[in-house]
Amino acid sequence: MSDLRLIVGLGNPGTEYEYTRHNLGFLVLIQLAKQHHLKITSSKLCKGMVAEGEIASKACCLLFPLTYMNNSGRAVKPFVQQNEVAFENVLVVCDDLNLDFGQIRVRRRGSDGGHNGLSSIIEKLGSESFARLRLGIGPGPNDASSAKQKDVVDFVLEEFSADEKKVLDDFIQQAVDCCVAWVKDDIEKVMNQFNQRQ
Repeated sequence: MSDLRLIVGLGNPGTEYEYTRHNLGFLVLIQLAKQHHLKITSSKLCKGMVAEGEIASKACCLLFPLTYMNNSGRAVKPFVQQNEVAFENVLVVCDDLNLDFGQIRVRRRGSDGGHNGLSSIIEKLGSESFARLRLGIGPGPNDASSAKQKDVVDFVLEEFSADEKKVLDDFIQQAVDCCVAWVKDDIEKVMNQFNQRQ
């Protein structure tokens, strides 16, 4: 296994989705790449974009799957396999409808929590043993039953509200800081540091 750290940002390709709630993972990785002077290019291994270089003196790769959210695993699996990335060296950054807007939750592993992007990655990797950084975009529609499912889809594919946009840059920066901390530190320390914040 290599020592490469892989940070995956989840989102949908296309300008129509660029600043929607579901693309928060993309927005965080774009800012992370910018701050560490990493150039984003097409991946030769998978349907996605990558930015490779050093973060906190460690070899890192940022991966933007271009498979659309529900098929994110199709981009992640070949990259992980070809680069022999250990699951514990993978961090997936995604939006989370179950957390209030601005909240951050880091987990060492876990279920998909109803997130289709995480579900796809878990299915393709055959494991839940990768870290995830969940970024709150809620509260959305309260009832996620089939009758309300269309409302949920509409909500996550909407642009951020005017109030959310006022604090979005700070929220994204917190998430960037969390990604850097994950590269540098033990995940328990990262969880203690960032899961306490409001």
